[in-house]
Amino acid sequence: MRQPWRLGERGERWLDRLLVGFLAFPVVAGVPLGGFEVELALLMLAQILPLWWRRTHPVAVAVAVALAHLAQLPLTDLPLWGQVAAPIAIYSTARFSTARWGIAALAAGIVGAVLGPVDWLSPYSVSGSGMTSYFLTIAAIVCASWALGTMGRTRAAYVGSLIERGERLEREAEQQALLAAQDERARIAREMHDVVAHGLSVIVVQADGARYAAAKDPAVATDALATIAETGRDALTEMRRMLGLLRSEESGTAPQPGLADLAHLVAEARAGAMELDAELPYPLPPASDGVGLTAYRIVQEALTNIRKHAGPGARATLRVVDEGTALRIEVDDDGRGAASTSDGNGLGLVGMRERIAVHGGTLDAGPRPGGGFSVSARLPR
Repeated sequence: MRQPWRLGERGERWLDRLLVGFLAFPVVAGVPLGGFEVELALLMLAQILPLWWRRTHPVAVAVAVALAHLAQLPLTDLPLWGQVAAPIAIYSTARFSTARWGIAALAAGIVGAVLGPVDWLSPYSVSGSGMTSYFLTIAAIVCASWALGTMGRTRAAYVGSLIERGERLEREAEQQALLAAQDERARIAREMHDVVAHGLSVIVVQADGARYAAAKDPAVATDALATIAETGRDALTEMRRMLGLLRSEESGTAPQPGLADLAHLVAEARAGAMELDAELPYPLPPASDGVGLTAYRIVQEALTNIRKHAGPGARATLRVVDEGTALRIEVDDDGRGAASTSDGNGLGLVGMRERIAVHGGTLDAGPRPGGGFSVSARLPR
């Protein structure tokens, strides 16, 4: 959307300078040409020059302009060029000051709409209707100036509130995303605690056994050392993957699920009245505890999203395929998940992507061409 053109701070300053110069030029040029007396020229300059500061000191400018207009009453009974400054001062007060000062400027303008015609028409025999027409004309100019200034002030306040709200929402969104990422890393770190702890405990047990068996049966010690080496390599691999995520002071100690628990997820989903067709590999392919845990969490989150967003009567399909060097996980549904109203957080897919990225996998998630939603993940093992 194209943004409306607006003057910057520098442009506003130049606009005020040009305005004052435009209004003061006829006065300054008129003195040598005999158009104005010096006293009246100085009075008109006193009415015009305060407009230079109409944005920064609108109330003081309005007071100065009003006093200069009052000084005109005893000096002349004719309208002067400098009186064009009055509606500009009223507009500036309503625009750049508060509503209370704007109303005060409006009231002063109405008083001026009475005093001006009385002063100008006093030498002449003017009927009441003629005086009224003068008053109504000047009062209309005063009210229009005040109304335009008030509209400008309220619009500026409205736009400012929208900008402030947008900036606040942006900051809150960034904070929520940061907190979500921190929570996800902390959760993964707690889950991996058991994986790493299990590997180290196996190493310790096998090392103790090898030390005691070495004196009696060296062959047993050799097998134990081989187990230690294999377990250590697996644990180091998991530690390298998770080293950047282990930042939480807490650590869970409950056993974590894996590939063998996918059948439990399927049974749980069907028990909750979900129409789910599941195709799981049998026998289960060998996979590290970290890969098994990630596969379990991906399926768990995908089924949870189907329950939350697919709507009643949706049918889901789960396929876990062993591709040899990787696991292919596909979870599809024919519900209305792509068009449903989100809770605004969108953290489930973020968690999936972070888990899969740790193991070097890929994730594709989005609406299906025929309706519904699809999650497809490839997880190296």
